[in-house]
Amino acid sequence: MSVRDYLGRFLGDEPSSRSPLQRLVTGDAALVVGLLLAVYVVFVVIGTVLGYGINGQVNALARLTFLTAVYALAVLALNLHWGYTGLFNIGVAGFMAVGTYTMMMVSAAPDARVPGLGLPLWVGILAGMAAAAFIGLVAALPALRLRADYLAIVTIAFSEIIRISYLSSTLQSFTIAGTELGTGGGGGIGIQNDPDTVFLETLNGLPGVGSLIGGITTAAQNAGIQPSVVNNWLYAVVLLVFVVAFYWLLSRIGNSPFGRVLKAIREDEDVARALGKNTNLFKIKSFMVGCALMGLAGILWQGSLGFVNPNTFLPQVTFFIWIALIIGGAGSNTGSVVGAALFAAVLFEGPRYLANVASQTMDLGSSPSTFAGAVGALFDFEIATFFAYALDNIAPLRLVLVGIVLIWLMQNRPEGLLGHRKETASSISLRRPSRESTAAADGGEER
Repeated sequence: MSVRDYLGRFLGDEPSSRSPLQRLVTGDAALVVGLLLAVYVVFVVIGTVLGYGINGQVNALARLTFLTAVYALAVLALNLHWGYTGLFNIGVAGFMAVGTYTMMMVSAAPDARVPGLGLPLWVGILAGMAAAAFIGLVAALPALRLRADYLAIVTIAFSEIIRISYLSSTLQSFTIAGTELGTGGGGGIGIQNDPDTVFLETLNGLPGVGSLIGGITTAAQNAGIQPSVVNNWLYAVVLLVFVVAFYWLLSRIGNSPFGRVLKAIREDEDVARALGKNTNLFKIKSFMVGCALMGLAGILWQGSLGFVNPNTFLPQVTFFIWIALIIGGAGSNTGSVVGAALFAAVLFEGPRYLANVASQTMDLGSSPSTFAGAVGALFDFEIATFFAYALDNIAPLRLVLVGIVLIWLMQNRPEGLLGHRKETASSISLRRPSRESTAAADGGEER
């Protein structure tokens, strides 16, 4: 039973009989906001146990919001591929890399360590999205002739080709039409006017908004919060606006005739083709749009740090995004956001916080230097020694935790927490009318 089913059973299974307040409580926006507030409360409690001051608490919540937003952007883009069209794309990190690198190569200063074209950031963003869409087209032409696991193999191989190409010393620096460009090779590439800086400068330059931000910054400083933390929160809010825009766009696509064809391809491509639809063309369009959104997600995520290198886009990035999609439920935009929030809070940031709490509240003794030593202590029933090793190596063991969660989800909740969305095929109800509604319609007496 999904989360929606539990809410429906608690409030009444008939949506039409619910009050406006009940419909608001069970709405998508209320579900996401309620989840975020619950996560914030948990992290504030943990921060209090760790002895964080107000600056540390606010900064931790800003980072959590940032991670939730960027994962939501990537998961929503992936949902267009897998949830809507049934395209098994495991090359998400590669398309994010194309968008980010193209943006930096277009917007970096010509006299930078790795020179660029020096164009405005918004030109770089559009170029990054276009490049990601074009690479998606190149990958789609041969790959979409394949299905299921074969398509997955092609996309992950394509992603690794992209990453290794950026890592190559051949592309570290090159000249096109007399203009010097480069990817920086293994040294990476940087940019001074990153999205974080440019967006905040734009907000501060808007009439009324700049003074409002200045007042918030002043009030925060009086409360002991540093201006950099306020800037982190402002950029996190900007990313949440992009999440809303992604959500709206995908909802419009899903409810359009184009989106209904994509869902038909997902359910049974042969039937969609038999109805006269050019399924290959629809899949290519869906793949290109999704890759463009992945490129934008990479720009707003990794590009905001001002520096990237090829190892930023390892396959585990794609793996994490898939986990978030599976948690929320494929095919559901709300599930994508919920899955991103839960992954960022519980699986990405949660283990580190719990490790800090455990190290401050419990004395577990010394930690073994090897995993074999920790397992040996476990067989000797020295549980504290094993936990001490786990807390000292929480970052690599986080991958083990993610794998365990994935196995559990596949066995118990393969449809995700929100379950599959029920999609009506008609704009009017096709249910048999009740006696009361029949009597009211024809003015007759009940029989």
